[in-house]
Amino acid sequence: MRSDARYDFIVVGAGTAGSVVANRLSADGNHRVLLLEAGPPDRDFWIHIPLGYGKTMFNPRLNWCSWSAPVEGINGRRLYCPRGKCLGGTSSINGMLYVRGQPQDYDAWSQLGAKGWDWEGVLPYFLRLEDHFRTGDPLHGVGGPVHVSRIRSGHPLADAFIEAAQRCGIPRNEDYNGVQQEGAGYFQVTIRNGRRVSAADAYIRPARGRRNLVVETDAIASRVNCVDGVATSVTYQKGTERRTAHAAKEVIVSAGAIGSPQLLQLSGIGPADLLGARGIGVVAHVPGVGENFHDHLRVRLMYRCNRPISTNDELNGWFRRLKVGLAYLMNRSGPLATGINQAGAFVKAGEPSDRPNLQFMFGTLSADLQGGKIHPFPGFTIVATVLRPESRGFVRIRSADARAEPEIQPNYFASERDLSELLRGALLARKVVNTPPLKDLVAAEHVPGQACASDEQWIAFLREHASGMIVGHPCGSCRMGQDDGAVVDERLRVRGVGRLRVVDASIMPAITSGNTNGPTFMIGEKASDLILQDWGSSRGAPPRESAVV
Repeated sequence: MRSDARYDFIVVGAGTAGSVVANRLSADGNHRVLLLEAGPPDRDFWIHIPLGYGKTMFNPRLNWCSWSAPVEGINGRRLYCPRGKCLGGTSSINGMLYVRGQPQDYDAWSQLGAKGWDWEGVLPYFLRLEDHFRTGDPLHGVGGPVHVSRIRSGHPLADAFIEAAQRCGIPRNEDYNGVQQEGAGYFQVTIRNGRRVSAADAYIRPARGRRNLVVETDAIASRVNCVDGVATSVTYQKGTERRTAHAAKEVIVSAGAIGSPQLLQLSGIGPADLLGARGIGVVAHVPGVGENFHDHLRVRLMYRCNRPISTNDELNGWFRRLKVGLAYLMNRSGPLATGINQAGAFVKAGEPSDRPNLQFMFGTLSADLQGGKIHPFPGFTIVATVLRPESRGFVRIRSADARAEPEIQPNYFASERDLSELLRGALLARKVVNTPPLKDLVAAEHVPGQACASDEQWIAFLREHASGMIVGHPCGSCRMGQDDGAVVDERLRVRGVGRLRVVDASIMPAITSGNTNGPTFMIGEKASDLILQDWGSSRGAPPRESAVV
């Protein structure tokens, strides 16, 4: 075992939040930072192509390819759970939609004990991270690391969806990240000049030349080591070599909503009964580690299109694929330069509400499995999502072996309210599709089909087809708060352990209303300031002279 490497800060996980933290902590040149990533560098061609995530969705080199435990509420099905395993983490394989969520989401965090994380407290960090196309808008940042663009050009199917939504009473909204979220329109995406903007692009690449930042890839952390209740080092596997790196100041765990509770539990931090059952000595009894795990729940409706205008048509056949490839290589244009879900809507439906409770994502292609082989016919997909699910599950280690997959239990439909909300969303999605001008482009409903008509039939369909993990929004498993069930405080310090923090989506007390990558960038930005403040530092310019390590 190598045990000679010493740093000020060790960041475990080079995903969205970890990349931000490593960049910001190393920026002034005064702190030596080690960033550990279990996967490889982000050199794979398909990572950087916006439509390429179909190629990374099942690639075990770039993806943990996890599976949930059987979930009772969805007929005992196990769900596939893609998680990024490379520089940039899931931001290197996701759908690139940029959604901040609703101000009320963050105000609710504050009310749950996360002081300073209300909308007023997080907005400055959204502004700092953004390089937004809506320049001159005080609600958007310009010049930040994360480029946010609009979908480049309209698609006839997406245009028809937006107009049909308007005819169903859903207002058009050109900026759901602006004054109000409600409405239908084109998505904002983390794409720049036809290329994905991942956390690695935005934060790691600009920092690569710093002498005080060391990035270790293919390095699987197995334990945070503590002495007298204080985190002092991290043990990790690099190839056949077992290494230990020492942290003079702090260890920051940014391994995601599944990886972070797993690593804490492996390190003896978690529910004492679970740790004892796995033969792990208890460093700190923190019962909330791995609890409160949740995710957005959604269902896909798929349709056959009566005209060859879908992305299916552009990608079926070698000659058409060649044409698409040339368009991308020559002009960074065409379907490869865009994501699958081009348009969407945030909708108030059901009980009186002052804010949207459902999200629709509209994709111009169709496939039996997201990221799988596309259908041989013209098709499109509409996805209905419950924005604020009540169901809660858990993440628990199965053994003391860091290589063993933990038990991932999302516990979907544990709340009947989630089922009724998703039913409401599916019915409204069908209504939008059956409204002109979108209706005029439909040959038939492929899934579930018009035979699914009664509420009972719909509920049976939802239990058999609803999912959530593949959307990639797991969160909450190391939640922030002040009560006994909280894992971290409002400064993201782990309860009962010194010099240890968690910084990623796992700290969310409750999921945000929309795709979670944008909020996770924000968490990394705010956490970096908290850490630097606690160590008497402030943000500064990158060191002038540097080298790759």
